[in-house]
Amino acid sequence: MKYLKFLVTVLTATLILSCGEKPKPAFNPEERVEDILSQMTVEEKVALTHAQSKFSSAGVPRLGIPEVWCTDGPHGIRAEVLWDEWDQAGWTSDSCTAFPALTALAASWDPSLAELYGISIGEEARYRKKDVLLGPGVNIYRTPLNGRNFEYMGEDPYLASAMVVPYVKGVQSNNVAACVKHYALNNQETARFFTDVSVDDRTLYEIYLPAFKAAVQEGGAWAIMGSYNLYKGQWNCHNQYLLNDILKGEWGFDGVVISDWGGVHDTDQAITNGLDMEFGSWTNGLTMGKTNAYDSYFLAQPYLERIRSGKVGTTELDDKARRILRLIFRTSLNPEHKTGKFTSPEHYAAARKIGAEGIVLLKNEGGLLPIKDARKVLVVGENAVKMMTVGGGSSSLKAQHEISPLDGIREALPGVEVVYERGYVGDASGAYNGVTTGQDLSEKRSAGQLIADAVKAAQDADYVIFIGGLNKSDFQDAEGNDRKEYGLPYDQDAVIEALAAANPKLVVVNISGNAVAMPWVDKVPAIVQDWYLGSEAGHSLADVLTGVVNPSGKLPFTFPVALEDGPVKTLAQYPGIPGDRKWESPFSSVPILEEEYTEGIYVGYRWYDAKQVKPLFPFGHGLSYTTFEYGEPSVSKAVTADGKVTVRVPVTNTGAVAGAEVVQVYVSDPEASVDRPVKELKGFCKVWLEPGETKTVSVNLTRESLSFFDAASHSWKAEPGHFDVLVGSSSADIRGSVGFELKE
Repeated sequence: MKYLKFLVTVLTATLILSCGEKPKPAFNPEERVEDILSQMTVEEKVALTHAQSKFSSAGVPRLGIPEVWCTDGPHGIRAEVLWDEWDQAGWTSDSCTAFPALTALAASWDPSLAELYGISIGEEARYRKKDVLLGPGVNIYRTPLNGRNFEYMGEDPYLASAMVVPYVKGVQSNNVAACVKHYALNNQETARFFTDVSVDDRTLYEIYLPAFKAAVQEGGAWAIMGSYNLYKGQWNCHNQYLLNDILKGEWGFDGVVISDWGGVHDTDQAITNGLDMEFGSWTNGLTMGKTNAYDSYFLAQPYLERIRSGKVGTTELDDKARRILRLIFRTSLNPEHKTGKFTSPEHYAAARKIGAEGIVLLKNEGGLLPIKDARKVLVVGENAVKMMTVGGGSSSLKAQHEISPLDGIREALPGVEVVYERGYVGDASGAYNGVTTGQDLSEKRSAGQLIADAVKAAQDADYVIFIGGLNKSDFQDAEGNDRKEYGLPYDQDAVIEALAAANPKLVVVNISGNAVAMPWVDKVPAIVQDWYLGSEAGHSLADVLTGVVNPSGKLPFTFPVALEDGPVKTLAQYPGIPGDRKWESPFSSVPILEEEYTEGIYVGYRWYDAKQVKPLFPFGHGLSYTTFEYGEPSVSKAVTADGKVTVRVPVTNTGAVAGAEVVQVYVSDPEASVDRPVKELKGFCKVWLEPGETKTVSVNLTRESLSFFDAASHSWKAEPGHFDVLVGSSSADIRGSVGFELKE
């Protein structure tokens, strides 16, 4: 008993001692940042602000501060390059998972998939010890000629905002900064270095800024990348209005502004106009690959010289260094240590799921799809076999594997004779920055013979699947140049017309990141909009074609019948007209183009609604292998000054197959005192339904949903009065409406 009492006494004392110990102070990154900042020299602070290699900037070894390492995204982790060159470093362990292009993610209309995407790619970046992922991209789809549209999230600011926030959060959950790009008004590749955009403030705030704002204020993005073009006469990588006034001022952004590679042009503006980190500059006539050019960067020796001579102070420098240190403590020095993972089964499963749910079934007459009871399937088209992960610019990847559409279809149809014919020759090459596909796509047959062979094979096939579209070659879906035409390249229309005449069971699969002309649309019973789907491309497509996955993707941008149907019509609108100023670069002297966004807020479906022009396929369009019936929508109450209204609509799966429907909620303000679009997307919900099942979908609207930007007062306004809520399956397929009053 005495021993027992002694033991209880000891244990109690130990507990009291333990409870009485002072807890360790919580990690406070802001205190650490200020502490480190106070110990740094001016030279060390300046060294933080500019690159030391193609993709890294210096740390402070003396104080234990590591370097910052960036990697290209946003669809996968770029292969390692040499310190000073773009050529491959020759690693054997840098073959990544290639995820679907962001157009495919946006087409899923599923924020949970955006989060999965962000988590997965963030894990790959952290495993490779990268601190900043250069993505995602959220520039608005203004013209289908933009070669880089495939990297972005479509034409609508609400959709892009809803999809970018979970992506950013997912990436940053791995202690990797998402660097949202390209801020802002970067809507073309033609003359991207020397185009000065003129746009009114209302259009800027309503169309081109919302996704960036959402990434910052809702997603908590730690980095933003400036764009190459100019706005208000200043390059956007050091733009007072965009970076200081809006981003860091109005939005309270506390992260870093990173230049696009080669996007900095002036030391004084780089110091004062909001830039924090400079990468990829070409200074003093140095070539792109010049070794040890980094000391000549605009924020390197020229910056130090200005400080030492007293021309500038160190207030801006301290702000830049503080932001960079904050970035480092959020990433590599984050005490919540993450290790990540690379090319894991989970990542491939994520890529396959995202790809399949982003595929859009555009047309399906007679229920031709999914494939059933087939003995022979003919697959035609170069895009059925051509690798798409290599090429396209900075998003080019060295993928561990890439399943082609042809291989995916063959794997999904065991016991079925799957025959392949080339049909056309597009681009037989397959290399970018030292990464090669290893494919031999050479062809000896003439164009006429290729079509004849395909037609012959089509005559006794149960299904003919043409897989074509665009590719990642220059002047197609690729960085650096825009498309030259809206139609399909390589005379693919002739191949499709011939196949349609040979066999009525024709499926056309268009692989692209852009809308394309389809003059044969009425002759083809089934059309599928595929995208650049990365490592699991063939599996994702085959899942949809065979019905393993019921398609649920919806278009994130409008398909016009013809290019001239859209809002961008004049040279002044695109690509711009040469002005009086010149861009003096180490390579050339060219006039700066002046470009006017005179279409204003009428981008995408807003334009087609206003002009009553019927598109080929409208924004938000996408079919299913089942059917959905919408009930009458209702609203909970009128919106008050601090309230919200909830829109509810019952949706029933009236078909025989389980599937998902994207219920889209548009708002119309018929009594506005200003010119407003016929309707604007302000909410959506993707709902899964079993056959015969009914669910009530709820979408919340707030005063923000009803507001327009008033340039005169520089504020958002929601005018009291009547509003209509339009609920539909696409922007052109409205199933019901309900009105309500906004009170004072």
